[in-house]
Amino acid sequence: MSGKSESYETLSSLLSWSHYAEILKSDNDLEINFYIKQCEKENWSVRELKRQMKSMLFHRLALSKDKAGILAIANKGCRLQEPKDIIKDPYVFEFLGIMPQEQYTEGELEQKLIQNLENFLLELGNGFAFIGRQYKITLANRHFFVDLVFYHRILKCFVLLDLKRGEIEHHDIGQMNLYLNYFAKEQNTEGDNPPIGIVLGAYKDHILVEYATENITNQLFVSKYQLYLPDRKHLQAELEKILNYE
Repeated sequence: MSGKSESYETLSSLLSWSHYAEILKSDNDLEINFYIKQCEKENWSVRELKRQMKSMLFHRLALSKDKAGILAIANKGCRLQEPKDIIKDPYVFEFLGIMPQEQYTEGELEQKLIQNLENFLLELGNGFAFIGRQYKITLANRHFFVDLVFYHRILKCFVLLDLKRGEIEHHDIGQMNLYLNYFAKEQNTEGDNPPIGIVLGAYKDHILVEYATENITNQLFVSKYQLYLPDRKHLQAELEKILNYE
């Protein structure tokens, strides 16, 4: 890769020297360009920038793309054009202060996310507005509760999030599909796009997820969360594999 002096042509007037002091701690030109673009787009404070760099946001987004996609987000930042663009895998919740071996319930996890809403919204990404928790749905005299409901002001749609303490099961996916059908018919108003559903658990079986989501027409995604920061060396090595692949 080229040196830092070639990683960008001009300094952005939207960023402070404190921003650049943090960004230039990276020795990767693609990563440097990405954080410059994202700071410009999302108006991150220096504290927010530090958190995003520490949580390896660039690497987490880049690993979900091909080589061309990686180069695109490095040069233009993350562009939200379709539902899959808002998805991360994994999501990182180190700001909750929960140790990986610590016992907690789904309700306690939800409560801690609400108590740390500012950091949670930063992790979710640009455009999320919080609507409510334990959102009640009544169908055929039965009550269901969506853990967390957001509205995405850029994609103009509801985003439903269901938390799972352990491994995601196939019936969790079916339940989210029910929620999405309800919101599409009963909650969407003129101008709203189809809702997005995210089932978020500590573990997921890729084969089970593949079969459980096949032929589902709703925008339904399954992701993992982790309570600790990702390993930089591992993510960097995986990224290099993609970039060096011919």
